[in-house]
Amino acid sequence: MKEYMVKDIRNIAVLGHGSEGKTTLVESMLYAAGVIDRQGRVEDGNTVSDWDPEEIKRHHSISASVAPIEIHNKKLNFIDVPGYFDFAGEMTGPLYAVEGALLVMSAVTGLSTGFEKAWNATGKRGLARFIAVTQVDREHINYRKVLDDLRATYGNCIIPTVLPIGEGADFKGVVDVLSGKAFTGAGKDRKEIPIPADMEALVEEAIEACHEAAASTSEDLMEKFFDEGRLSEEDMLRGLSAGIYEGSIVPVAPVSCLNGIGVRPLLFEMATYMPSPMEHTYHGINPKTKTVHIRHADMSESFTAQVFKTIADPFVGKLSMIKVISGVLTSATPLYNANVDKPEKAAGLFMLRGKKQIPVSMLCAGDIGALSKLQYTSTGDSLCEIGKVVQYESMEFPAPQISLAVYAKKAGEEDKVFSGLSRLCEELPDVVVAKDPMTTETLISGQGELQLEIVRQKLLTKFGADALFKDPKIAYRESIRKTIKVQGRHKKQSGGHGQFGDIWVEFAPAAEGVDFEFIDAVVGGAVPRNFIPSVEKGLRENLVKGVLAGFPMTGLSAKLYDGSYHPVDSSEMAFKTAARIAYKQCINASPVLLEPIMHVEITVPDEYMGDIMGDLNKRRGRILGMEQVDGKQLIIGEVPQAEMFKYATDLRAMTQAKGSFKLSFERYEEVPSVIAAKIIEAHKADLADDED
Repeated sequence: MKEYMVKDIRNIAVLGHGSEGKTTLVESMLYAAGVIDRQGRVEDGNTVSDWDPEEIKRHHSISASVAPIEIHNKKLNFIDVPGYFDFAGEMTGPLYAVEGALLVMSAVTGLSTGFEKAWNATGKRGLARFIAVTQVDREHINYRKVLDDLRATYGNCIIPTVLPIGEGADFKGVVDVLSGKAFTGAGKDRKEIPIPADMEALVEEAIEACHEAAASTSEDLMEKFFDEGRLSEEDMLRGLSAGIYEGSIVPVAPVSCLNGIGVRPLLFEMATYMPSPMEHTYHGINPKTKTVHIRHADMSESFTAQVFKTIADPFVGKLSMIKVISGVLTSATPLYNANVDKPEKAAGLFMLRGKKQIPVSMLCAGDIGALSKLQYTSTGDSLCEIGKVVQYESMEFPAPQISLAVYAKKAGEEDKVFSGLSRLCEELPDVVVAKDPMTTETLISGQGELQLEIVRQKLLTKFGADALFKDPKIAYRESIRKTIKVQGRHKKQSGGHGQFGDIWVEFAPAAEGVDFEFIDAVVGGAVPRNFIPSVEKGLRENLVKGVLAGFPMTGLSAKLYDGSYHPVDSSEMAFKTAARIAYKQCINASPVLLEPIMHVEITVPDEYMGDIMGDLNKRRGRILGMEQVDGKQLIIGEVPQAEMFKYATDLRAMTQAKGSFKLSFERYEEVPSVIAAKIIEAHKADLADDED
């Protein structure tokens, strides 16, 4: 592949709902451009984009993949992004690396949740957009209805720049509205034909819409349009490019990914009208001085880049996919990581096409490539030259929605499992592995069950580490509801010095928010001052195991008010033992089981309000309030943590993946007695199994 200047580069993310043809379309574009000799199929596991063993096995994308294409003297860097919601984090990085997006929707299913999310995400990033309508060759297709639905939803920015000749089984070609030419077939069978007579009125209507849309981008063009009724080819190019860049024009084109019909006109339009990196301005800062730096996709500026994805390979090592923002990168360029304030050294410089690593001598501003074996660099980090430090904005990855506990399947393989997970998390910034301080379990958190299952499989296939993922433990607590006064007396005589410690303690519920409170109320030296800390220590050591079921005790006040001692046999150990004996009598202070209550905020469209509220009630939740936010309903409530396992999966099912939620710990509350009895019984059974 030859070297391209900035003005001839187009960076385009391919987005949309799962299983609507994104990978097949990328494969078809590669074939149409002559990059590959044979078009692969997702079902056969031989596409360029889906090269990971898990992708081949599951027949869908699980990670973003780069596929550069040369066509019409332009280089188009396509990034194929997974559409399934478990892999939402894979969309984040690519959106920072591109200036445009190709949104894919199926003519069969029409507007979908995945398409809507892609539209909103690209709009938030201010990206230029094209829409490709796939599966136009399937039965019972009404392409006009697809266009009408798009316009009804997104307004008059939707402009058909390519029209289908026939639809369903009769889809045989397209009319390129902008060039006024019609074509049937694809590849070697592609040929130009006159515009069908029955389409002339429809084509004229589309041409009029294109001219009007282009003219609306400036007063100068609008005057020409009113004066002449049409725009020149040069003015049309200027107006459409400006409108696409601003987002006021979104071209729509029909394609058949399997037979390639409509693919070449789509490629030509994107090469012509998508913005180049030159048209963007990038803002960064020097993290030490906080000075703002403005960079452009200009080869004369100092080198800067940002890592938008990381691939962890146990054999090749780490591969960092980068977007060069300014300057030129060669193998001799000294690298500096602005995020960690350390110099870096790469083992190689590549252009990627799927899994293929193509060595290159340079990458110019605006281009996309990869560096191998960077030691300190993670996804989102900024690379620059030493002495010219620029750090770009952080990437915001979606917060984890589900957590599972991680265990090694075989004893002794814990290090292997957790070191493998650490490596995998380098390529999955939306997956977090951390120890729960309350239960001491190691938790892995991600977007959904499917994503975590794939992590488990990758852990096994890539690193040979077999892990077990299961529901995490709930951090239950115990407390008391009654005040009692008890004696803790420890006396033991077995020749020589004996052991003697005697205390009287008043146990009571502590004030709200207090885990443990020790009160020294001893008077008259009943318990010597040097032994009182031993009593407190003995109580604290025993709080880790409650008297009801063995869960940690909380909300306990202990007032030491009396006792006795022996001048010879009393010791710190004896008084610690006396404290343990006294603590065990809390079983008579109306002990109760407490569970963590979570604050939940659920955002859903209005039509799902009833289902969500009914479901929360079934989960023992309480609705605290509702408010309108960005056209959706925000439901605020509280719900026991035990009822929220795998809620991400349930919420997607209830709302067709249109809902989202956030959870945070609120407080502890008493568990209803019937449920508490079951929890205690199950916990005691687990403890018995552990002892066996």
